[in-house]
Amino acid sequence: MEWKLAEAKNKLSELVTRATSEGPQTIRRNGVGVIVVAEETYLELTGQRPSFKQWLLEGPRIDDLELPSRDPSPMREVDL
Repeated sequence: MEWKLAEAKNKLSELVTRATSEGPQTIRRNGVGVIVVAEETYLELTGQRPSFKQWLLEGPRIDDLELPSRDPSPMREVDL
């Protein structure tokens, strides 16, 4: 949706709600536009990701991960 600056000022709460639910919102003043986007969208567009440490601490849990047991037999024949 496109907003005039005065309208955006008066309805800022609605503008923010629409930016988070409907997508980017354009505000125009004298023909120049700015875009208001939700934080999640901005981070996705700019490629910002958590640091590796952050990902390890806050990422997916592996408590219930089931790994297959390793076959104890030798991978090749060994002559002794």
